[in-house]
Amino acid sequence: MILASASPLSLTLAIAVAAAYSVSAIGATRLGTPVAKTLVWLAWLVHGALLALGLFGSEPRFGFAPALSVTAWLIAAVYAIESHLYPLLQTRWALSALGAVAVLLAVLFPGNLLHPTASPWLPLHWALGIASYGLFGAAVVHAWFMTQAEERFRLAAEPNSGMPLLTMERLTFRFVTAGFLLLSATLLVGILFGNQLYGSTARLKWDHKTAFSVLSWLTFAVLLMGRARFGWRGKRAVRVLYIGSALLLLAYVGSRFVMEIILGRSV
Repeated sequence: MILASASPLSLTLAIAVAAAYSVSAIGATRLGTPVAKTLVWLAWLVHGALLALGLFGSEPRFGFAPALSVTAWLIAAVYAIESHLYPLLQTRWALSALGAVAVLLAVLFPGNLLHPTASPWLPLHWALGIASYGLFGAAVVHAWFMTQAEERFRLAAEPNSGMPLLTMERLTFRFVTAGFLLLSATLLVGILFGNQLYGSTARLKWDHKTAFSVLSWLTFAVLLMGRARFGWRGKRAVRVLYIGSALLLLAYVGSRFVMEIILGRSV
């Protein structure tokens, strides 16, 4: 835990953002939809400013918790767009809770200082990777709500998802496809510019992060191929999506968590 490294401004903003997210998630029924949505919007905007402060401030840092925070922010951005198209979409409480936890984790574990001589390709590599995290995260959220809606449909109950089931399924796989493309680009940048990124003679640094990234890429490739060739859908498709997302989470967040928190090393 490196709470001492957080500036008073960062700590204040993080507490304010977490509080706004939490209030919108817990007290949405009492506040009313307009007020709850306003709180989410404000929290999302300040959350973005907090991320920019951490990544581009005087002492930029990055690690497993900031990566989770960026992912949560991207998922919230997806929700903000979809909530305009589908006003009854019932995902705000879950995403608000995720945002609150992610913001607090990023303050408690801000990661390591970025080296001033880092490769100019490194921001692109990270941007592509974190964007793919966000898209797969959005796919997982949609898949979970899709599963809940299917179960309620089988019980002849109101789906209560705010979005037609088939539309949610199409959106889920659109996110998977977009995330797969970005993950492919991330791996490609790592292969082509590995020596500049990692400061070694090897083009590709074969470690736990790379191994889990490749395994997740293969899992998502199987999912998309199964969807295209065999019409995979429902629980089978969702199960493969969860497996691929778990492997991807272990790739960067998991490896950085082990290095930073368990082993206490800078990477």
